[in-house]
Amino acid sequence: MENLEGKTVLVVGAGRGIGRCAAELFSDAGANVVISSRNEVELMELEYKLNTKGNTNVFSFEADASVETDVKALVDETIKRYGAVDYLVHAAGLGILKPFGDLTLEDFDALINANVRTAFNVLQAVLPAMAERKFGRVVLIPGVLGKAPMMQASAYCAAKYALTGMTKCLAQEYKRFGIRFSLMHFGGVDSTFWDNITMKVQRDKLLSVKAAANAVFFAATQEGEGVMAEIVLMPENHQLV
Repeated sequence: MENLEGKTVLVVGAGRGIGRCAAELFSDAGANVVISSRNEVELMELEYKLNTKGNTNVFSFEADASVETDVKALVDETIKRYGAVDYLVHAAGLGILKPFGDLTLEDFDALINANVRTAFNVLQAVLPAMAERKFGRVVLIPGVLGKAPMMQASAYCAAKYALTGMTKCLAQEYKRFGIRFSLMHFGGVDSTFWDNITMKVQRDKLLSVKAAANAVFFAATQEGEGVMAEIVLMPENHQLV
C-alpha cells in the first residue's frame, strides 16, 4: 500500500459505492481524507469508522456538489484544515436508464446536473489551487457509458460523454501545471446504482465496488513519467476492446 501521509484527498460522492470504498483505501494509506456527499448520516458513519480504525485525519463535510456555494465552502474548509488538495476523486453521479420515449425533461436535467454540473463546480473550485502548487491528481468516473453507447442510456450517455469531453479538454489546459487527469471507464459495477434500475442485470456478474475503487486508487497514485489517462475495466463477460 502506498504511503500518503501528509497528502490530502478530497472524495466527492463518498457516502456509498466506489467513492466510499476509495475513501477507505486512501485512509488506509495514511492520507488526510475529506469525504463529502449530500447524506450527513452516511458521512458521519464513515468518518467514525475510519477515525476509529486508526487514521484520525478523516473529516466529513456535507455538501451538494451541484450547488456552487456548497462546493466553495467544502474546498475552502479542506484547504484551511490541511493546506491543499493533492488528490481529487469525483464519484458523485446519478443513473437513469429508460427507453428514449419514456425519458422526461426532468430526467435529462437531473442527469446533467448530477453528472456534469457537480464535476464542473468541483473542478472550478479545486483546479486553481492545484495549479498554483504545480501538483494535482484528479480522478473522475464517467464509466463505460462515457465511452460507448448502450440501449436505454441515451440521456445517461449524453451526461457521461459530456463529462469525458470536459475532462479531456482540461487535461490539455492544465498539463503545464503538473495536474494529471484519469478517467475511469468501468463496466457494470455491483453498487447501489442498480437498486432503482428496472433493467434486468445479473449483478453477481458485475465488477465489485472494491475492484473499481482499487483502480481509482491505482490511477491516482501512479507517479513517474506515465499518466493513467483512461482505464477501461469491464466484467469478464462484458469485455470491451
